[in-house]
Amino acid sequence: MPAEVAESVFPQLEALLPHVQKPIQYVGGELNSTVKPWDSCDVRWALMYPDAYEVGLPNQGVMILYEVLNEQDGVLAERTYSVWPDLEALMREHRVPQFTVDSHRPVKNFDVFGLSFSTELGYTNMLTALDLAGIPLEAKDRTLDDPIVMAGGHAAFNPEPIADFIDCAVIGDGEQAVLEVTRIIRAWKEEGRPGGREELLFRLARTGGVYVPGFYDVEYLPDGRIARVVPNRSGVPWRVSKHTVMDLDEWPYPKQPLVPLAETVHERMSVEIFRGCTRGCRFCQAGMITRPVRERSITGIGEMVDKGLKATGFEEVGLLSLSSADHSEIGDVAKGLADRYEEDKIGLSLPSTRVDAFNIDLANELTRNGRRSGLTFAPEGGSERIRKVINKMVSEDDLIRTVATAYGNGWRQVKLYFMCGLPTETDDDVLQIADMATRVIAKGREVSGSNDIRCTVSIGGFVPKPHTPFQWAPQLSAEETDERLGKLRDKIRGDKKYGRSIGFRYHDGKPGIVEGLLSRGDRRIGAVIRAVYEDGGRFDGWREHFSYDRWMTCAEKTLPSFGVDVDWYTTRERTYEEVLPWDHLDSGLDKDWLWEDWQDALDETEVEDCRWTPCFDCGVCPQMDTSIQIGPTGKKLLPLTVKNGAPAPSGHVH
Repeated sequence: MPAEVAESVFPQLEALLPHVQKPIQYVGGELNSTVKPWDSCDVRWALMYPDAYEVGLPNQGVMILYEVLNEQDGVLAERTYSVWPDLEALMREHRVPQFTVDSHRPVKNFDVFGLSFSTELGYTNMLTALDLAGIPLEAKDRTLDDPIVMAGGHAAFNPEPIADFIDCAVIGDGEQAVLEVTRIIRAWKEEGRPGGREELLFRLARTGGVYVPGFYDVEYLPDGRIARVVPNRSGVPWRVSKHTVMDLDEWPYPKQPLVPLAETVHERMSVEIFRGCTRGCRFCQAGMITRPVRERSITGIGEMVDKGLKATGFEEVGLLSLSSADHSEIGDVAKGLADRYEEDKIGLSLPSTRVDAFNIDLANELTRNGRRSGLTFAPEGGSERIRKVINKMVSEDDLIRTVATAYGNGWRQVKLYFMCGLPTETDDDVLQIADMATRVIAKGREVSGSNDIRCTVSIGGFVPKPHTPFQWAPQLSAEETDERLGKLRDKIRGDKKYGRSIGFRYHDGKPGIVEGLLSRGDRRIGAVIRAVYEDGGRFDGWREHFSYDRWMTCAEKTLPSFGVDVDWYTTRERTYEEVLPWDHLDSGLDKDWLWEDWQDALDETEVEDCRWTPCFDCGVCPQMDTSIQIGPTGKKLLPLTVKNGAPAPSGHVH
């Protein structure tokens, strides 16, 4: 394993910084960052969100693990982010390795290089970082002097496309998992690293909660489908399970959120108010893989907000979750926080609100101390029929009612989010988005008595994801997606009465095809990723850096030797019998239940939310030995004592 000494590369790096854009992002020293003496620790983690600093720093997952690890005696964790191409070129020229921002130590010197992938489009950035760090790209070429390369995050639920490049993957919640991994590494090092790298990976795999691709062989059928995935040594489990943290109140992280030096995508302090979602939207991987729902209590949220604001000085608090307005006490949470921070003018925000969970009281509490920005709703599908297919149980009348309330109470801007390319979708389903938008504007003008209102329609391409009922679905081709969105654009623009009030934002279908290739790919896709990286592919999640042609050219070069092509992975429908590349990774969801839900989708049958109805046997709770944890607790957030130490006036009764 890596060296026991790690010198800072800052002197070499500092000379390069005047020649790059935004040098501040590479300097480190943020408020609440942690630097521990190297030699006082025996297990050392380099954590990476494989994107630019401005996207990576606010990432909750990395921030939580950074703090959980640094709280442990004898353990240090530092952060590293993707460097922009201008600095990459200079680092290669001057032989400066991939470094951490905390103390500018070389990533290669750490025990573990942990990468968190919330999207598959970060894979080329991982290869850049490995190469800059001097770590062999492929796991089979690494030695005892290289860190263990570990993947986590939502994309790690199908790590097969990057199986060649990672040593292992952890699926699910990371808080307890990283502590367990740390314990195993520490014991192995204390024993003198017996059996080398292989033995350490075997000890990790044996727990049943760490997936080591090298210990599994994939066998293929003549038509290109997978025949089976089998362990290639005894003692390795046939299936690897996800980790689930129960009782979020026991894990109140981050306690000391990082405050960025450079501008980032979110300038606020975030508190995760619950984890998991059981709404059962069939397209939503995050909702499916994070079951069951686990709420943080209202008092737990209050304490985290209080500590976080004191530690950071932010003026806005984001209440994060997959569907924040679904928290059983969201009204009390919002009112309690708005009351508590009224004088300090601390704003509150919810990422996006469900139409059927929105009410004006909640909206008013959220905007009481902050600015009144636009409201975002996500009907996802343009027609009633397609919303039944995706199990997004929101009627058009619900939406119009909600929007009328918002416009009637002084909001002027509403953003609606939809998807194009959903299973069974027709042109008509998408063209109905225009009808919905015109109804929204018409209603808004009527209730507000003003023509000065706007509705922005934002559309993304649907990408089928592993561990969802749509994992078998065909994806719409880029050409068909663009054609369908073109018709919608023409319909909106052609509307003389309302068209001017409707903003239209859409992504073309090309990035979605690459994301689809990576999200449902198997190990053969690794060759494509490597070819794209070697051809200069970087920052594929950024429109200005993404090249569809590069991906397609590299796929055409590498895939025919395996007898498959891009369409085989993207636009092809799968059958019930097919072994899917991620079937040996257990998200707790029963495959038969997912298949039945896929059949329900094709029949346009809706399924209720299991939080408030009897169980539907998705499999998660019994299989993972977990359960739904929700309130209400019936508690209220009390006002904090007044700053000068005087008690709160007795008139405040809550």
